[in-house]
Amino acid sequence: MKYLHTMVRVKDVEESLDFYVNKMGMVETRRVDVEAGRFTLIFLAGTADVDRANAEKSPELELTYNWDPEDYDSGRNFGHLAYTVDNIYETCQRLMDAGVVINRPPRDGRMAFVKSPDNISFELLQEGDALEPAEPWLSMENTGTW
Repeated sequence: MKYLHTMVRVKDVEESLDFYVNKMGMVETRRVDVEAGRFTLIFLAGTADVDRANAEKSPELELTYNWDPEDYDSGRNFGHLAYTVDNIYETCQRLMDAGVVINRPPRDGRMAFVKSPDNISFELLQEGDALEPAEPWLSMENTGTW
């Protein structure tokens, strides 16, 4: 078996793409509108997955937008998506500057959690060894759930 993708349902394509692409830094790799089924599939990849020359296709995140409005639960039953980042502090600061709440700050220099507009939890992990604990992250409290 080979892991292909994770699918999450989204309520608002533009709001979701603002989060995933503009704030998280992911790249849209393809989009499929299925008129007969009344839905759109948008596939995203991490920038490292897109930049790798001659690599096998990497796992993607599939955003599914159903054209007919639906209510989705909180997303906690899903769990979370996990991505490594080059610098956990710089990533969290960039996200905060873009208006994203850091639900679980990287107090340990290794791990943080944020949520998408559809309440999907993202675990951000420092690539390699944890960074030295530093302020303001060291003193920052948790916000909400993750």
